[in-house]
Amino acid sequence: MTDHYDALESRSPQEREQALMAALPRQIAHAQQASPAFAEILAGIDPAAVTSRAALARLPVTRKSELLARQIAQRADNPFGGFSALAFGAQMPRVFSSPGGIYEPEGCGRDYWRMARAIHAAGFRPGELVHNSFSYHFVPAGAMMETGAQALGCTVFAAGTGQTEQQVQAIAELLPAGYIGTPSFLRILIEKAQSLGQPLPSLHKALVSGEAFPPSLRDWLAERGVAGYQCYATADLGLIAYETSAREGLVVDENVIVEIVRPGTNDPVPDGEVGELVVTTLNTGYPLVRFGTGDLSAVLPGNCPTGRTNTRIRGWMGRADQTTKVRGMFVHPAQVNQVVQRFAQVLRARLVVRGEMANDSMELLVEMPETDPALLHQIEACVRDLTKLRCDVRPLAPGQLPNDGVVIEDARSYR
Repeated sequence: MTDHYDALESRSPQEREQALMAALPRQIAHAQQASPAFAEILAGIDPAAVTSRAALARLPVTRKSELLARQIAQRADNPFGGFSALAFGAQMPRVFSSPGGIYEPEGCGRDYWRMARAIHAAGFRPGELVHNSFSYHFVPAGAMMETGAQALGCTVFAAGTGQTEQQVQAIAELLPAGYIGTPSFLRILIEKAQSLGQPLPSLHKALVSGEAFPPSLRDWLAERGVAGYQCYATADLGLIAYETSAREGLVVDENVIVEIVRPGTNDPVPDGEVGELVVTTLNTGYPLVRFGTGDLSAVLPGNCPTGRTNTRIRGWMGRADQTTKVRGMFVHPAQVNQVVQRFAQVLRARLVVRGEMANDSMELLVEMPETDPALLHQIEACVRDLTKLRCDVRPLAPGQLPNDGVVIEDARSYR
């Protein structure tokens, strides 16, 4: 499976970057003109000046919580909160709802969510039948995968979720080339088939998403003859990245610009450091600029061994929103990052909350080249000023904090 979906996947990184940066000013101008929300968020921004990643990094990050808040505030007049560039009717065939009550518009066009690239990388080819067990109810996952498979030239059995025994029967009788859906439901189907004594001789490949796909489950599937590959997509953005036969991270899609930022900030981190995944999509119907997914990931060095040359990420590594409540007060990752920004000697920091609820304590671990007792007292005062809570500060040598994207660690006992 080293053949590529199209020539875009193997173009030089320089050619790709030039194309993305050429498209970026047009997309920002379009977002300002066609999306009332981004007309406000990006007010005063000159699109023509945003021709580099450094310039892009100076724009604000719009997080999912802000999108939802705008939708709720404007629901009576604009159910999309002013983010959609589409209107009801022919230009918007369908509307979906993602978790949390966010409404997502779907525009027109072949493979609107760009899923065919991931389906191809998982080994599916034109002329095959695909068993699609993603939900077709409320959420866009079923339609995303169906339109992507059809764009690839496949036929789709719209299985949806549930009805396990009937799905096993359909797989046994229709003999699909592979499965698309969540990895956990694929395991349920295989175990149900085994309990029924029903062979599934055609099921040899799968594209899974929507939840974690640990190596243990991947190996479990492989032992039963199914090669499972994963992709990372969201209801807002469509495909973001996909796994290849190399199984070395996920390759970023060709029509998005990905950044990794320090949780709670707008600031990109160095390659390899874990942070929040922020995506700018080139989708004109739903032109999200610097959209914070709330998910943690990191950039992997080098190119994919399959010859695909786009950036690779490590995949989903947890949630970036680590806001927690301590003694009745909310403490945010942004507050921890404010401490780092105020003291040049502090390289990195992690707030650890210990004890039991209502009897908890905070300790800020700070990486710094040299220990300065006076500086530690200043940092303690800064934390108290920002959070209104007392906090101990413990110095660490540079490099001692793990590279996992955690800014606030909740180590309390909830028993």
